[in-house]
Amino acid sequence: MAKHFRGDAHDEARVERRRGGGERHEQRDSGKQGTAKASHPRYHRTMPSFNIRSATESDGPLILRFIRDLAEYERLLHLVVATEELLRTTLFGERPYGEVVFACEDGVEVGFAIFFHNYSTFLGQPGIYLEDLFVEPSKRGRGYGRKVLQHLARLCLERNCGRLEWAVLNWNEPSINFYKSLGAKPQDEWQVYRLRDEELAALAREE
Repeated sequence: MAKHFRGDAHDEARVERRRGGGERHEQRDSGKQGTAKASHPRYHRTMPSFNIRSATESDGPLILRFIRDLAEYERLLHLVVATEELLRTTLFGERPYGEVVFACEDGVEVGFAIFFHNYSTFLGQPGIYLEDLFVEPSKRGRGYGRKVLQHLARLCLERNCGRLEWAVLNWNEPSINFYKSLGAKPQDEWQVYRLRDEELAALAREE
């Protein structure tokens, strides 16, 4: 879809009738450099194209870059220990543990999402858990995050999933407001607990 823009705001186009009934477009410049097109005072700018593509094994470096960019935005870069090799093994190995899609503008990746299936015993259905969603700051405000979530919502329906879930940091007001605008509801009655590192190993070693 094309969008129309006027030329320089200080330029004025004047149409004078030629003798014999023709028209002549004359450009009157107020002093700024540059003139509008003589044949038409407006021009067209094509809006960027957008598409979503699934990641492949060769995308390991790009996935890691987006993971690190997201972690930096969330002030958690110091916690990232993932490597390209780990991503290849866990996302594209014999047993993939997640899926990745890219948001692309004019064929260039500008964001990503990583997600996997969970399961609800109450519903008796699988669900999709969105682990990460990130769009480059310079590309925000164009609806790309919403389009990625629309893509995941459609996958939920195609795969007979009961729900789409994700977590958000409690200080991230822009994202919280965005998610609420979609109709997403916070699960305030639940609190997440986690075991890792020494605590995880200690529990596993118990007799």
